[in-house]
Amino acid sequence: MTASLEELEERLSQLRARLREARRARDTAAASRIRGELREAEAAWEDALDAEVATEAVPGEQQAPSHPPTPRAARTAAPPSQPVPRGKRSAQAAVPVREQVHQSLTLLGAPAAPKLISSVYEAFFSEPLVATKLASLRRDEERSFNAQGYARPYYICSALTHDRLTPARGLLAVSVWPLQRRVIGPLSLRVDFLTHAVGAAEQIQRLTAAGHPPSDAAWQLLRRFALNIPGAYDNDDLDPARVISAARSESAVHQESDDAERRAAADRARTQLTDSQQLFGAAPLHDALRNAHGASL
Repeated sequence: MTASLEELEERLSQLRARLREARRARDTAAASRIRGELREAEAAWEDALDAEVATEAVPGEQQAPSHPPTPRAARTAAPPSQPVPRGKRSAQAAVPVREQVHQSLTLLGAPAAPKLISSVYEAFFSEPLVATKLASLRRDEERSFNAQGYARPYYICSALTHDRLTPARGLLAVSVWPLQRRVIGPLSLRVDFLTHAVGAAEQIQRLTAAGHPPSDAAWQLLRRFALNIPGAYDNDDLDPARVISAARSESAVHQESDDAERRAAADRARTQLTDSQQLFGAAPLHDALRNAHGASL
C-alpha cells in the first residue's frame, strides 16, 4: 500500500531525529545508512505530493482569450470555467507563504526566482503570491532550521553557487531536493529554465485532461517560456507537448556537462559544509571577514 503524505512526513521526522542522534554519537556508519533511508523517503514524499497536486482540482478564475494566439488545447469544445467560490478563495488565501512557494517550486521542478514563483502560483493556484513577501522567507527558514533541525518535512532554502557554495542570489529551492539539484553551475540557469518550461507545460496538460481549462495566465506563462526555446512555438500555435519536446531536446545537449559540474560541487559541499550550510549556503567571503573582524574586537 502506498504511504500517505502524512505517513511519509512522520517517517521523515523520525529519520531526521535518528540522523541527528547518530551525528551526535559520531556513528558514521549509522548516519550513512540513515541518510540513504532519508533520501528514499524524501523521494517517496515528492512522488506522493506530485500525485496529490496532479489530482487536485485547481480551476482558475478566467475569461475567454480576447486575442490570438489560441492554444491548441483550448480549441476543443470545453465549458467555460466557473468563478472560484468565495469559500475556496478564502481557503486559498489562508495558505502560508512558505507553502505557496513550495507548491510553485514543486511544479517548476528546479530553483527559481521570486518573480517566477509568484507568477506560477497566480497562474495555477488562483490566488496571487506577492513576490515581496518572499524577501525574508529564506532567512526565516534558516533560523527555524538552526533552532529545530529537521523538525519540518521541508524547508524553503537557497540554491548554491557551484564554485563558492554560497547562496545563489535570488534563487530559492526545496530542502528535500537532492543537493546536486540545488547547485547552480555555468549551464544550470539554462537547464533549469527548460525544466521550468516542462513543469508548466505538464501542469497545463494535467489540468486540461482533468477537465479544468487552464487560466489565461497559465497560457501566457507557457508562451513566455516557448518564445525562448527553439522549436517550441510556431505560427501562433501554442502546444504544451511541443514545448515539452523542444525543451527536453535542448536540455539533452547541456545535460552531461551540467550534471558533471553539479555533481562535483555537491560532493564538495557534503564534505565541506554543515547540514545548515548545505541548505542555506556558506557565508559569502565579505560576511565571514566582517564576522571575524567583529570577533577580534
